[in-house]
Amino acid sequence: MSEPAAGPRLSDRQRLSWLRLIRTPNVGPATFRDLINRFGSAETALEMLPELMLNGGALRSLRIPSVTEAEAEMETARRMGARFVCIGEADYPAMLRRMDNPPPLLAVKGIGAVFFLPAVAIVGARNASLAGIKMARMLAAELGREGNAIVSGLARGIDTAAHHGSLSTGTIGVLAGGLDRPYPPENADLCDEIAANGGAVVSEMPFGWEPRAQDFPRRNRIVAGMALGLVVVEAAKRSGSLISARLAGEMGRLVFAVPGSPLDPRAAGANGLLKDGAILVTETADIIEALAPLTGRPVQPAVQLEEPPDFSATPPPGDDDRARVVEALGPTPTIIDELIRHTGLHPAQMFMILLELDLAGRLERHAGGTVSLVG
Repeated sequence: MSEPAAGPRLSDRQRLSWLRLIRTPNVGPATFRDLINRFGSAETALEMLPELMLNGGALRSLRIPSVTEAEAEMETARRMGARFVCIGEADYPAMLRRMDNPPPLLAVKGIGAVFFLPAVAIVGARNASLAGIKMARMLAAELGREGNAIVSGLARGIDTAAHHGSLSTGTIGVLAGGLDRPYPPENADLCDEIAANGGAVVSEMPFGWEPRAQDFPRRNRIVAGMALGLVVVEAAKRSGSLISARLAGEMGRLVFAVPGSPLDPRAAGANGLLKDGAILVTETADIIEALAPLTGRPVQPAVQLEEPPDFSATPPPGDDDRARVVEALGPTPTIIDELIRHTGLHPAQMFMILLELDLAGRLERHAGGTVSLVG
């Protein structure tokens, strides 16, 4: 498996600034994108953060990681044989660019060429049955032999079986914690095997980050975003696999499910997906046939984030403008276009006020471009 063709790459200085910006509190993928689009570079955005945060009403200053801290994390990556890949670069995962608010920067260990194979995600129960494990491993192996990469979350049970089944053909493991903090810990050797056998292990979290409960849905969104379709082998009614399936459906990915016994609670979630319209899977051919119209589509071009729109003709928002936006917002998600119509503000002014509120920790973003006020 060869590396992808050369393409645009950030300089070391740009990469360092990107790392500092995405590691700043209250700067998630959506805010990162807005900052780059507004100011043209991560370096300029970092300079503007204190002013933006104060305008948004924050009670204390953001703690922006220092250059030394960012350099230390990059050195940790180098010692592990890993690297940071930024969106817009040639070796950023191709399908991930198509999702809303993709991670602007990923820590990657392994071979980037696996990101350019058509990918299928396989997820399921941690306490999987022997039959479920066998099915996941078989599907992964047969899909791999047909030229597909397999994506999963390196959890116990179905995830581990899927990675093992596709180890020789190309698999991608997505971690909820830092690249040096695999969970569960017993899969540390599996991570090394994946990287050594033409696959890759990725994480958007900092090195040294121990995964928390809220980090697993974030990981699930990357698992779903990397693939053309997602297969649920076994899942209880309330499980992370169903979150992955919901996210995949929202992204326009195909959702598949393997049926199970109605008497087995581990099959209740997958059976429920089938009732809701998921594609039935009893053999690998079911997945290959459904994905066939999608596998020939070209991957969209790399995203360019370093070209800002021209806001120079629009005056900056004033305190009265900010007060009107805060008054119009509430705990119920509101469409941004409706906010613009209601307040009469220029879109660029609304954009800036929402960015300030976001950095101050007072704004929550939701699916469909809606926002709400925190607290």
